[in-house]
Amino acid sequence: MPTVLTRNERQQFDRNGYFLVRGLFDAEETALLKTAMETDPTVRANFYNRADAEGAVTRMVTWNQPGDGVYGLAARSERIVDTMEDLLGGEVYHYHSKLTAKEPHEGGAWEWHQDYGYWYHNGCLFPLMASAMIALDRSDRSNGCLQVLKGSHLMGRLDHGLLEGQQVGADLRRVEEAKKHLELVYAEMDPGDGLFFHCNTLHRSDRNRSANRRWTMICCYNAARNNPYRAHHHPFYTPLEKVPDAAIKAAGTRFADPALDRVFLKKAVAPAELTKVVGKSFSG
Repeated sequence: MPTVLTRNERQQFDRNGYFLVRGLFDAEETALLKTAMETDPTVRANFYNRADAEGAVTRMVTWNQPGDGVYGLAARSERIVDTMEDLLGGEVYHYHSKLTAKEPHEGGAWEWHQDYGYWYHNGCLFPLMASAMIALDRSDRSNGCLQVLKGSHLMGRLDHGLLEGQQVGADLRRVEEAKKHLELVYAEMDPGDGLFFHCNTLHRSDRNRSANRRWTMICCYNAARNNPYRAHHHPFYTPLEKVPDAAIKAAGTRFADPALDRVFLKKAVAPAELTKVVGKSFSG
């Protein structure tokens, strides 16, 4: 199956560093993903908290191998993998996936960062990496939707440091300068929408101060030719077996194999090089 993006949409991704696909998953598929995330005992057993600078937390689950559960099949689906292979110019593999769960009135914020700001420290030499965020709930300004700086991936990798609350954040001096030149976009999404974004795209989100939950699933990919040069907490190149898009509905709410519990991270892991707590005033 070819990429879900048209030629014009592909050009927009190259220019802006992201592209939002409305209805990437239909209502039935989204309901299956949402139900599995809510009820899979392996997922429930592997939640951990990631705090922001004010102590508000986002609940998270991160897994390295996609497996045969319905959400693993979504990460292996042709519509996502073929699109990633087009965006990254060749074969990709599953780097990891995660659920980010911002609960009503308390889900924490995320500071400005690039994913490659820390994946670089995992031994990935080139920014041949990208993510697909899938909305399981309505995601808007009120409950802390993703914000991106349009075209910021063209700046290259910024310096990052470990912030209060143990998040990894970008050099705010550079970010503030970038905001004078680049448009800030609120990526408001309905359930089933998918946002493809480059690993150097600057993004953040606000705390959820609304009565509405904001759960998203993010599937991250690395180019096969960008195999990390050292071991870390995400996998080396592992061949990815794509599945037809129809596999999602065929699976129903199939859970992950409990024997694969070992592929779930037990806690947030920051790159070893970023050990200094530098606070929100970090400037490189």
